[in-house]
This record gives sequence, C-alpha cells and structure tokens, in this order.
Amino acid sequence: MAMRVISVNISAKKGVRKKPVDEIVLNENYGIEGDAHASSEWHRQVSLLAMESIETMRKKGLDVHPGDFAENITTEGIDLVSLPVGTVMSIGAEVVGEVTQIGKECHNRCAIYYQAGDCVMPKEGIFIRVLKGGIVKAGDPVVVKK
Repeated sequence: MAMRVISVNISAKKGVRKKPVDEIVLNENYGIEGDAHASSEWHRQVSLLAMESIETMRKKGLDVHPGDFAENITTEGIDLVSLPVGTVMSIGAEVVGEVTQIGKECHNRCAIYYQAGDCVMPKEGIFIRVLKGGIVKAGDPVVVKK
C-alpha cells in the first residue's frame, strides 16, 4: 500500500473536530494557515493520524471520519507511532516535517471519548514541526526520509 495523504483538515478553534478542506498551506516553523494549533512557539504544529486508526474506531461501531479526531493530516499506509521522534518526512511535493511527539495526554475528554469510551489520537496520533513549507492535499505521497 502506498504511503499517502487521505485527507487534510483544519479548525479555527482548539478542542473541536477539524473539517476536511481541499488543500492546506504549511508555513515553515509555524504550521497550517488558518488552523488553531499553528504557532512558532511550540513543537506540535501539525498533527497526523492514520486512517487505519480511524478504521479501528469504526469497527467499534462509531461513525467517524477524517478530521473527527482533530488531526490535520489523515494518512494511509504508514505506521505513524513506530516513527521515532526526530524522523524526517516529506509530504507532497514541497513540505518537509520532523516528528516531535508521539501521542499526547488528553487533559479533557473529547466528544469521541464520551461516544466510544476510547479515543485513538492520544495513543496513535503524532505531531510534526514544519521544516519546509508548501501545499498539501489528499492523494499526496508521504515519504519517510530517516
């Protein structure tokens, strides 16, 4: 299976589901234009979650889709949580990111947790810092560099 982007998603506020959009613009050491999590002040500029993780939640009976776990980029064909911090990846033709964190602590339970009794983002989502900006859209390849 090819490693690729399934969906790109943004939200203006933190703590809510993100909505799929046609494309996103990533800026170096900042994140995604128009997304609540973009900031040069921290290391979690862009979040990624595998479609395979979303499928796991669907098998539990949930009607969930890309963006519902507040991830910016939904991928396919990559075992994201196996990538060590420091891994560099290219996304699409231009963007280069570096893995800065695997998973996260959820301080407040999200709507998904209350619906399912579980959420995959804290365990299976990853975060990157943008090393080189550009445009990313669904269908773009993802290549793990090192």
